[in-house]
Amino acid sequence: MRGAMTADFQDINPNHLAAILYRPEDDVDGLLADFAGALLRDGERIGGIVQRNLKDETGRSNGMHVIDLMTGGEISICQPLGSGATACKLDPAGLAEASLAVSRAIAGDVALIIVNKFSKQEAAGHGLRDELAEAIIAGGPVLTAVPEKCLDAWKDFTGDRGTTLLCAPRVVEEWWREVSLRRAGAQAAMQAAAPDPSSTTFRSSHPTT
Repeated sequence: MRGAMTADFQDINPNHLAAILYRPEDDVDGLLADFAGALLRDGERIGGIVQRNLKDETGRSNGMHVIDLMTGGEISICQPLGSGATACKLDPAGLAEASLAVSRAIAGDVALIIVNKFSKQEAAGHGLRDELAEAIIAGGPVLTAVPEKCLDAWKDFTGDRGTTLLCAPRVVEEWWREVSLRRAGAQAAMQAAAPDPSSTTFRSSHPTT
């Protein structure tokens, strides 16, 4: 769904949407990658992307990859600007691949979709904004990260729906634990309310004598 409007989010479960609010000094990419890795090791079926920042031998940033959580594949989303550069240009081909990774997670009806961040590109209407909107509208749990400078844009985008989390592993883990328990409880209640096919009594359409 391209160009999804804020009004489309009014019917979502606000507990299912969480944004980690982070500062420049926070390693939110490492936090999300570690969190996703732990869930995968536990056998959780999750999808979306997390970011891995590359550095050269001097420790200087020289690129960015995202990891497709459903396949484990690495996608380069950054074109280095050359020797001595301290930034990079986003790679349109890489962003297209990242977009497909998120779309596959939506179609796959996974337990959790992670989108690495809602930052200045998304705030300006670009990046993975549309894919993030699609994930939210799909109704399942969605986790992303938002820099403090983009918080107002995030609130405009979501209509101030959802939950904001501190950039701390225990906080993210507690959010997921609560969401998982609530979903498990709702599924159990639905199963309990459903009729048991084995107890259904079938009546003959022929009159008895």
